[in-house]
Amino acid sequence: MAGKILVLGASGHVGRPLVKELLERGETVKAASRSGAAIEGADGVAFAFDRPETYAAAFEGVDRAYVLLPGGVTTPREWLIPVIEAAAARKVKVVLQTALGVDADDSIPYRQVELALIASGTPYVILRPNWFTDNFLNFWKPGIDHAGAIAVPAGEGKSSFIDGRDIAASAASALTTDAFDNKAFNLTGPEALSYAEAAAILAQVIGKPVAYAPVDDDTFVGILTGAGVGEDYARFLASIFYPVREGWTAGVTDAVKTLTGKEPRSVAQWAQDHAAALRS
Repeated sequence: MAGKILVLGASGHVGRPLVKELLERGETVKAASRSGAAIEGADGVAFAFDRPETYAAAFEGVDRAYVLLPGGVTTPREWLIPVIEAAAARKVKVVLQTALGVDADDSIPYRQVELALIASGTPYVILRPNWFTDNFLNFWKPGIDHAGAIAVPAGEGKSSFIDGRDIAASAASALTTDAFDNKAFNLTGPEALSYAEAAAILAQVIGKPVAYAPVDDDTFVGILTGAGVGEDYARFLASIFYPVREGWTAGVTDAVKTLTGKEPRSVAQWAQDHAAALRS
């Protein structure tokens, strides 16, 4: 009989829909979070990356795990490699979420996490999503509400934004079959859009003007820290807009369809589905 699936970050934007999808597929899920609360009907388990004493209980009875970095963390090696080592020691298959482009250079910390997983000997799947469409709600909505603008240092760069639900569906497939084992997938939405194009789509759905306001890194950091984001994480977020400006996030792949059998959702579809939250 198959063991349980451990989902780290189960209360997050990917974790929550992933838990729901796995339960719908008939899997037994342990939903890990700092609080250990039950999530979407799955049993909760208390887990903290920086508290190794929580690992054993989380991994008990588990044969597959979804591993991703918590938001606000800028040191992926220190946080993720100990968890990967704990999984590998128990022969737990790891589906690891990193980020598009981290395999460009082996000196990138996220790539070092991927290499540690590959070298661990445990079965794995690596998912590298592009920028989340959900960021328009989770990060950029205050600017839309207060200034009618999305102020980010993206220049004229385009991104093939991906819906968090499509990341979750891709993860569910990777966790419930061995057909994709020991492979990596670059996850994107169906089209590459500039922030100005995305703003125009949001404006149609919200029913009021939304502009794109390109800013420099320091201005962007100031906006984020003013909204309560830590300085280190704000600088990290600014730094990852460099690949956007350079055009490196504009590629489109068929990975979501390969993994799920379905086309990924467009920004327009995402906006329609989240219209009430965008307008509120």
